Amino acid sequence: MTLDEFNQFCGSLPAATHVVQWGGSHVWKVGGKLFALGRWEDGEVRGITFKVSHIAFEVLRDMPGLRPAPYLASRGFRWIQHHARPGLSDEELENHIARSYDMVAAALPEKTRKELGLSGGA
Repeated sequence: MTLDEFNQFCGSLPAATHVVQWGGSHVWKVGGKLFALGRWEDGEVRGITFKVSHIAFEVLRDMPGLRPAPYLASRGFRWIQHHARPGLSDEELENHIARSYDMVAAALPEKTRKELGLSGGA
């Protein structure tokens, strides 16, 4: 997945916002809460990070090209980072990013979901 593909996909999700921070990482949020971040150097992906369920964390954390996300996972959060090949296909990455978005959006306060037009659920 390229940087443009990552940003285009994340930007297609309702009420998603984008900021470049943390030394050039492309950070995507919904309701001010992180759901995905990606980093590229010289056009090459260095990491795409997303939130996962408990079961997905157990399955993905030891797959080649994937790892518990540095910093986030070390603090007890269930986040995975795709950092090398073979990793995940673009379609699989999109599915996991969408699921991360859904989990984060669903955890927002009802008032915030309504303000973002997400009151019917994420």
